[in-house]
Amino acid sequence: MKSKIKHYMKEIIFFFVLMTILANAISFYKSQDLSQKPLAIQSFKLINYQEYKIPDKKPVLIHFWATWCPTCKLEASNINFLAKHFEVVTIAVKSGGDDSVKKYINEHNYTFKVVNDKNGKLSSQFHIAGFPTTFIYGKNKKLLFSDVGYTSTLSLYLKMWWASL
Repeated sequence: MKSKIKHYMKEIIFFFVLMTILANAISFYKSQDLSQKPLAIQSFKLINYQEYKIPDKKPVLIHFWATWCPTCKLEASNINFLAKHFEVVTIAVKSGGDDSVKKYINEHNYTFKVVNDKNGKLSSQFHIAGFPTTFIYGKNKKLLFSDVGYTSTLSLYLKMWWASL
């Protein structure tokens, strides 16, 4: 009985390791077409009508997502956690009007900063082709990391920590 459990545990671990490698390879491939330019935007208008100014000498995570995206829903709690520890701004793409996005945010108790990209203009600037897409810019506003698809909390946290050094 113990040998069967051991066998199944090895199979499960192998499966998760393989899926992690595959997901990272797909993310790397998809991120090749993303904008690699330094962050030129100085500020964003949030859905709460406040202006979010990109801080100087601090890394920032910019996360593109949509209310209709199932993978974005899975990753949203990761982003919400990171927003409590780092500079994070999220951009809801083609997700309806400000009131619809606010309702979605409130229903899920998210506290991250949100920009509403109703017409997809911002996502076009960044060459977004899939959701979610995350950019991490260093203190000098140069792109350090980009991910397309689901990214774990640990991976994002470590990348932001690295960008903070």
